[in-house]
Amino acid sequence: MVSPAVRERRTTPAAVAEEILEEKLEDIATILCKSETDRSRLYDEVLAMVERGLVRIALRRSNHVKSAAAAYLGINRNTFQKKMVKLGIDHDPE
Repeated sequence: MVSPAVRERRTTPAAVAEEILEEKLEDIATILCKSETDRSRLYDEVLAMVERGLVRIALRRSNHVKSAAAAYLGINRNTFQKKMVKLGIDHDPE
């Protein structure tokens, strides 16, 4: 738990967002760490979830225009397209 004094210093949007994300990741890690395999895939699974979420958000905010979605995320359009394929994201609106 973060002390109130530390919480007050976290006033930038990025700092607040990071704190919220960390709290949510704590819950996600608790759910996903219950793996029956010897090797944890927690890191890979969480990164894939985050990437899928960001790609979907970028597509929605850009009216499903891939070049605009890539620009929104600050990545190359070809990289964006490869991520969509890798993550199994259809380019058509939901």
